[in-house]
Amino acid sequence: MAFSVNVNPLAIVSVSSNSHFSTRCFTSSSSSKAIAMAKAVAAASFSSKPKIIDSHLHIWASPQQAASEYPYFPGNEPTLSGSLDFLLQCMEEAGVDGALIVQPINHKFDHSLLTSALKKYPSKFVGCCLANPTEDGSGIKQLEDLILKDGYRAVRFNPYVWPSGQKMTNKVGKAMFSKAGELGAPVGFMCMKGLNLHISEIEELCSEFPSTVVLLDHVAFCKPPINDDERMTFSRLLELSKFPQVYVKFSALFRVSREQFPYEDTSLLLSEVVSSYGVNRVMWGSDFPYVVPECGYKEGKEAVAHIAGKIPLQASDLEYIMGRSLMELLPGSWIAS
Repeated sequence: MAFSVNVNPLAIVSVSSNSHFSTRCFTSSSSSKAIAMAKAVAAASFSSKPKIIDSHLHIWASPQQAASEYPYFPGNEPTLSGSLDFLLQCMEEAGVDGALIVQPINHKFDHSLLTSALKKYPSKFVGCCLANPTEDGSGIKQLEDLILKDGYRAVRFNPYVWPSGQKMTNKVGKAMFSKAGELGAPVGFMCMKGLNLHISEIEELCSEFPSTVVLLDHVAFCKPPINDDERMTFSRLLELSKFPQVYVKFSALFRVSREQFPYEDTSLLLSEVVSSYGVNRVMWGSDFPYVVPECGYKEGKEAVAHIAGKIPLQASDLEYIMGRSLMELLPGSWIAS
């Protein structure tokens, strides 16, 4: 997605906030200073590549780290390599500039490993903490501390860690959702067992707390619909766009596709989601490290451009999906130090 432009040396280029350009031509008597300024502005505008930002991935300790410093939560020992070093290697090979790292279930509510990664690479990584819905309400203070003290910028609501029989709309859930909005932290929902099981909770929270931004992980786990029930659920996903605070992650394509790489059937999902939400509310995510044995990290990223070409999308639209949407949602992140 690199750009090139022929610059008129007798034109001053002014750049507006939405990156459209206008020119005003001068006579040949224009000062060399003005010409140099025009060239500099044009070069700065077009020479840098748009950043590629992964909106959804995880890291966890290596077995050695787990034994010495960052233990796994009992019963949630990983079966894949998901170390920070492995992630950095994959990102470099794929040309990915930064990522939103989501706290994994493997360490559950112990965020120490992820916090250390955020501190080590503050211009590359942003953290999404895991909300702790314990009935005593202590998770509310933990969420606040992770955001205010440790710099996390987003929160994950995993309905499957709520106390048995309780919903994300219980007293603690609403308090955490409200607090996230107050602190400017989007809340991501993981509906692994089906959006239809949780959409009423999401709608209730969005209606009651309109200032809290929502991220729907992995296209809310909606596959390209092939029956009436799936079509109805996917329609409800599209209807959630009526809430302006809702965004969709076009992520973990291997989870939502019915096909093998490059997951071409998800072009239907992308087309409908973009039509309903707009490209500025859609963002790519890999779901590293799970994507690696499925198709590879680099290939997972490249599949998005292939899928977008089936719709097709403009290069500027793809730029939003591949990073700009998330960068605008979390301003100040991913700025080179």
